[in-house]
Amino acid sequence: MLDYTNCNIEKVSVHSVGNKTNNEELFLSKSLLDISDKLVKNLLFKFFLSPFSTPEFYSFTFSNQDFTLNPVFKFAYNIFENEKTFHHNSVNIAKLLYELSIHPQIKSGDLFVTYFTNIGFENKTIDAIGIFKSENRQAFLKLNNNSNDFSINYDDGINVDKLDKGCLIFNTDKDSGFKVCVVDKSNKSVEAQYWKDNFLQLKPCSDVYHQTKDFLTIAKNFVTKQLSQEFEVSKADKIDLLNRSVEYFKTNETFDKNEFESEIFQSKEIITSFRSFDDNYREKNEIEMPNTFDISPQAVKKQTKFFKSVLKLDKNFHIYIHGDRQFIEKGFDDASGMNYYKVFFKEEK
Repeated sequence: MLDYTNCNIEKVSVHSVGNKTNNEELFLSKSLLDISDKLVKNLLFKFFLSPFSTPEFYSFTFSNQDFTLNPVFKFAYNIFENEKTFHHNSVNIAKLLYELSIHPQIKSGDLFVTYFTNIGFENKTIDAIGIFKSENRQAFLKLNNNSNDFSINYDDGINVDKLDKGCLIFNTDKDSGFKVCVVDKSNKSVEAQYWKDNFLQLKPCSDVYHQTKDFLTIAKNFVTKQLSQEFEVSKADKIDLLNRSVEYFKTNETFDKNEFESEIFQSKEIITSFRSFDDNYREKNEIEMPNTFDISPQAVKKQTKFFKSVLKLDKNFHIYIHGDRQFIEKGFDDASGMNYYKVFFKEEK
């Protein structure tokens, strides 16, 4: 979806943002970074853009849903309206991040604010603003060859293969909060959420990617967490439902909720239970989703990683169930007092 072939980095500002609670300082640069060196520019391209090959898209929001009050939205809007304000607004972005860096476990780091042009996006070419934070410096060795001999020393720097935090703000859909994609390599603890939730304040876009992702998540949670509370189902039955859910999304180009329910759950009682679970999940998580939409193959590929098809039996066996549920049967052996599974197959490989 994103094409960086003709993309160019026009401007870069760098600031150092410490942790305010830990009495670390905020260092603001006075001018733009010199990026005239071609090799440096190529390394920056790799550092900034390689994590965004298959992004999820979000838009800015705010506590009262009025995205125009979101500070980062306002700074980005000002830059897109007048590119001459770029460095001034990069300073504003750094100051905002510093004020929000109050959890003691938030790391200090170097903040890069970048202006890109000529990014291919949805059959058009647009500009984008990148905000990137590098929190982890790494030591590296330098070998020097002088007079047919070697010397060695070390330095520390940024690994261009490991962007810690970043976002791209695209100059499109400004009337609904721009389109934004985000990267955060931190762990998923509460203090790590300040980047996406507190600083950027983003919500998922209502596009086919998030619609596909959200419904697969709802189906998975229903099968793994809710179904056995109301119905007598085995672990193999759950895996079969998960496999068939994924197969539906892999083999269809469009999603229809009624069709999905009939094909996957079949039982009227289970369908009724699923609809109740679905309604409650959407309300609790503030998800708006139509009952028919185009299926995103990228979202299917990403979400199916979380659909487990492994049947774990004590510490002795793992059975991977990929196909027809009718070829595995569960039973109970009175003599040993143990459960068993009977597996049918035609040939052994």
